[in-house]
Amino acid sequence: MAGTIDTAAIEEHIRGILVALGDDPDREGLVDTPRRVAKMYEEVFAGMRYSNHEIAQMFDKTFGDEDDAAPPGGEAKRVVVMKDIEIFSYCEHHMALMYDMKATVAYMPGDRVIGLSKIARVCDMVARRLQLQERIGKDIADIISEISGSEDVAVVIEGYHSCVSARGIKKNNSKTRTLELRGRFREDGTLLAYLG
Repeated sequence: MAGTIDTAAIEEHIRGILVALGDDPDREGLVDTPRRVAKMYEEVFAGMRYSNHEIAQMFDKTFGDEDDAAPPGGEAKRVVVMKDIEIFSYCEHHMALMYDMKATVAYMPGDRVIGLSKIARVCDMVARRLQLQERIGKDIADIISEISGSEDVAVVIEGYHSCVSARGIKKNNSKTRTLELRGRFREDGTLLAYLG
């Protein structure tokens, strides 16, 4: 997945799309559109330049938390939850915007915790790809697990899809909710209350 974004090729193809739509790419309102779209794509698809492992390395900032480590012979049951992380993405099926998306990320740390801003940055970078909502949750969970060393990770994402609201079935108020549950979040239903 990792690679570069070829803005010159994007400009060329956007110009071709404008022609295919029957418009004149040299008219005043469109003359700079291919360049603007290429620049926008470079920003909104920035996550496509990195693999999950590279994103984990990019945001691998943890802090020791020995005071709250598991007691001898026992198992700590602490949960870190960050809610309402605003993200957006683009559906890989129609290249349509997925919007008003919010992610909740939870994990059960061992003796290290992740910097909170890094959790939000992971979510943002993962979403900046051509994606499926289900895969966004999986990718975030993979990265949080790699950074934290914890297998106990949960990611909940809710959002609207313009490929549902603006075309096809045209259901404006349909919200999609996906859950990626791992480790104790999958095994212990009582932990789901933290994700509410």
